[in-house]
Amino acid sequence: MSDQVHDIFVIGGGINGCGIARDAVGRGYSVALAEMKDFASGTSSASTKLVHGGLRYLEHYEFRLVREALMEREVLWAMAPHVIWPMRFVLPIQKGGLRPAWLVRLGLFLYDHIGGRKRLPGTRTLDLTRDPAGKPLKPVYRRAFEYSDGWVDDARMVVLNARDAAERGALVLARHRVVSARRDSGLWRIETEDAEGVRHAHRARMVVNAAGPWVDHVLAGALGRNDSHNVRLVQGSHIVVKKKFDDPRAYFFQNPDGRIMFAIPYENDFTLIGTTDRDYKGDPRQVRISAEEERYLCAAASEYFAEPVREADIVWAYSGVRPLYDDGASKAQEATRDYVLKLEGNSGDAPILNVFGGKLTTYRRLGESALEKIGEAIGVKGKPWTAGSRLPGGGFAIEGYEAEVRTLSGRYPFLSPAFAARLVRQYGTEAGVILGNARSLDDLGRRFGADLTEAEVRWLMEKEWARTAEDILWRRTKLGLRVSAEEAAALDDYLNAAAAVKAA
Repeated sequence: MSDQVHDIFVIGGGINGCGIARDAVGRGYSVALAEMKDFASGTSSASTKLVHGGLRYLEHYEFRLVREALMEREVLWAMAPHVIWPMRFVLPIQKGGLRPAWLVRLGLFLYDHIGGRKRLPGTRTLDLTRDPAGKPLKPVYRRAFEYSDGWVDDARMVVLNARDAAERGALVLARHRVVSARRDSGLWRIETEDAEGVRHAHRARMVVNAAGPWVDHVLAGALGRNDSHNVRLVQGSHIVVKKKFDDPRAYFFQNPDGRIMFAIPYENDFTLIGTTDRDYKGDPRQVRISAEEERYLCAAASEYFAEPVREADIVWAYSGVRPLYDDGASKAQEATRDYVLKLEGNSGDAPILNVFGGKLTTYRRLGESALEKIGEAIGVKGKPWTAGSRLPGGGFAIEGYEAEVRTLSGRYPFLSPAFAARLVRQYGTEAGVILGNARSLDDLGRRFGADLTEAEVRWLMEKEWARTAEDILWRRTKLGLRVSAEEAAALDDYLNAAAAVKAA
């Protein structure tokens, strides 16, 4: 056991855990974080990948949550303009539809005005018989509203928070499962087990349980709290199909059953369609999209698109479990998306903060609220600082992405336009660090398919904790959509060999 006693030990390497760790270490707390698998390998990489206020939450009177989320859109965009960018959404209106046009317009008026919008354009009305947005839709849809929200590469957002926390001094442990946590003499004694089965002992003044879908599992398993039931697990699934439309705007569809769905431009050549909303009772590690959900998403999208979406069109699908705070709502889609923080510990006991619920857009504000609770428990350090900060690679103008791509292409003229654009999208100002002094593609080493090179793979291993082909192809990048099974296997072989050399 190390002699060091951390102020805070965070359990969980999703967006909430990594965000809390980053905020805390930036204020001067000593922090350790343990994630049992890869960062963002659970809920945080299975989202609809939006930085949004949550227009439909207005129906459930979640005004505080919507306002906070709307205010965060431009804050997060400024923090990470490489992995977050604005997107316009087209909401078609049908006569006799589920929600009358006046009600939708009222909701959008609130959406435009309660969140301190400055850079994002407001709502406008579209004539779909004239606007290009109407081209891929059935002719019955003649009118729509267009409004603003944002897009985010969710898994990269998580790993960038983990990286920044580590660079500021946090002990960040990937693939370290917490096997026990117990109070002893006013401290927490935590034991973790790494991927090789080696156990490690840690001590901390406080534990933050940010394990997402496993938050109750941590309370039951590591802490012996077998009666814990705080979260409602809701499965959300998405499908990816070949590109259904050329327009850069996304679509917001209202389904007859009251649910809503998005169809979003994805990775240049694809369309992302989702999400579903249904209660989930199984092991979160085993969650998979069902045939029923695939049929539902295809049928719902086909109600709008002139060219139907068929199950045979699906090139990839993913599913995740959202750990919503169990507020007793009768339907999954009505359960609150707001977060709840519960601080526990009697006088003299080492405290624990349990994090329930939340959403990607509000993770930074959740972190600030968590730090208030941490300050109450073990003493205040530092001041709120993340609002004006930048994540790694985000050090360029909020609307400067295209200029950054031009700069990179000028420095490395051998890059194709698509390659340069991808590197800046994923790494921002650090793209040039990855490329180094390369004068040709050959200088970047072995190629693993698509435009993935050895130089990038080594960066992901050394700087971003990547250990498997899945880590790289589906979380750090989305090149899994473009590489073959043989190329993915070769990448895994390379990573295993590199890990063996490092361990020797």
